[in-house]
Amino acid sequence: MDAAALRQRLAAPAANPASDPAEKIAAPAQSDDAAGLIDAALVPAAVLVPLVLGARPGVLLTRRTQTLRRHAGQVAFPGGRIDPADADATAAALREANEEIGLDPAEVEVIGRLSDYVTGTGYLVTPIVGLLPPGLTFHPAPEEVDAVFELPLSVLLDPDAPVRRRAHFRGAWREFWVWPHPEHYIWGATAAILVHLAQVLRAPD
Repeated sequence: MDAAALRQRLAAPAANPASDPAEKIAAPAQSDDAAGLIDAALVPAAVLVPLVLGARPGVLLTRRTQTLRRHAGQVAFPGGRIDPADADATAAALREANEEIGLDPAEVEVIGRLSDYVTGTGYLVTPIVGLLPPGLTFHPAPEEVDAVFELPLSVLLDPDAPVRRRAHFRGAWREFWVWPHPEHYIWGATAAILVHLAQVLRAPD
């Protein structure tokens, strides 16, 4: 799948919710442990979903450092809370990517956004999808990120790649998505957003 096809897929209405916040879908997708949070005071956040172009395209991901207070060691997209100074979710996602991995916003071609996602920790996450040229060098902030890697687009487009797992957590059994990777465990909100992205990219013409 080349850049033109990616642009076309992410421009589709199913991939891009309304730009007016008042017109956003009433019930965003949510994680298995987010029941009851939809009507709560959710914290607005944004992540950048970077698609790296080239001979072997992939989705850029990070692994958070083990010293963080929350989500230590987990795989994540670059991103975080939307600050009052951010113009919108796109600005927040680009700012966070610059702070976390040294990604120059000028290198990102924003091509769309996915539907919002509610996490079990109370965040309303807006995924912003962007294209990156191949061969970029990243500079992870050591206090936040200890690895930058890619999930091959070929894996993302394989409908048999993600699997559902079940675990006992916080007093209840919960199900969640997991994506295969030889070095990293990709699960939780990141895996669920990847599932949505895969569905958008695999949608029939």
